[in-house]
Amino acid sequence: MIATGCLSGLIAGLLGVGGGVVMVPVLFEVLPWIGVAEHNRMHIAVGTSLAVIVPTSLSSARSHYAKGAVDLEILKRFGVAVFIGVLVGLIFTGKVRGEVLTAVFATIALLVAAQMLFLPKGAVIAQRMPGTGGTAALGLFIGWVSVCMGIGGGTVGVPLMSLFSVPIHRAVATASILGVIIGLPGLIGFIYNGWGATSLHDGFLGYVYLLGAALLAPAATLMAPVGARIAHALPARTLKACFGGFLLITAIRMYSSLL
Repeated sequence: MIATGCLSGLIAGLLGVGGGVVMVPVLFEVLPWIGVAEHNRMHIAVGTSLAVIVPTSLSSARSHYAKGAVDLEILKRFGVAVFIGVLVGLIFTGKVRGEVLTAVFATIALLVAAQMLFLPKGAVIAQRMPGTGGTAALGLFIGWVSVCMGIGGGTVGVPLMSLFSVPIHRAVATASILGVIIGLPGLIGFIYNGWGATSLHDGFLGYVYLLGAALLAPAATLMAPVGARIAHALPARTLKACFGGFLLITAIRMYSSLL
């Protein structure tokens, strides 16, 4: 768990994500070892990841903001829509089986990996972000998908902003703050949705595995600023390749677990 926390924090700072792309698959594999039932394990993996995303995203966002890389205009236009998307996602995750969340995670990870790895360099949809309605729709989608997957806003937000000509380093920095908007209400929602499904006596608060979160969070928070510093030293193409390759591996592993 500590090693996973270090890796997830590094990736959080490097890619502007909350580290959930690392934590959720690892927790998904480890939770059965401690007796978590099959029907609960994806929900608990996502809920525990969201618990760690809050401090990790705060740490990463602080580092990016200090470098002046956060696009405050995009953030203002995204923020409310992302928050509403999170609320819709919490209603959805409270009603579906764990296999549905696994399928969502794997599918979105695969699509984002394909976009990052195989689209030609410089490929964009438009030269600027869409108008108010279009930006709101993107924000709703980012919030919904992210809370369903237990991830920060970067996994989906960075590729989408890149398609609208936002430079990769600025997209990464802006997405790090979206992780806070997603993580905090997401955590509260997964505690509420899982209330009664698990026992505090057994180490769970709703769908949050307390020991896992306690081990993951400090290590991830410590490493997030390191990842942010590395991000600003890497060429944009290298950053995209790292992001896409990691997501591709994650998607394949999650699909194999479904099969």
